[in-house]
Amino acid sequence: MAFVITEKCLGERYGDCVEVCPVDCIHPGDYQGQVFMIIDPETCIDCGACIPACPIDAIVDAVDKDPEYAKINAELTPTFINNPKVPCRPAGDPPRKSTNKRV
Repeated sequence: MAFVITEKCLGERYGDCVEVCPVDCIHPGDYQGQVFMIIDPETCIDCGACIPACPIDAIVDAVDKDPEYAKINAELTPTFINNPKVPCRPAGDPPRKSTNKRV
């Protein structure tokens, strides 16, 4: 069961999760006209390194915690997988959406 990047990441894209992923399963792209990241469910090894790395708590550890975005992650994987990695945003960079709070 793969981890899932949720709607909280839509429009944010910090990139910290990419830096800690040991299997390079997190990929950037655009979704609904906004920046977004997905976790490739076929590559994810459920190590959990990405969860504490995400400054806005946008990753869940089970498909059943956000089935809608689990489906979106899987569907977007083929189009996101070859996109170049994104750099981390500067430390302390506040969320772009007011509904997101740094954890």
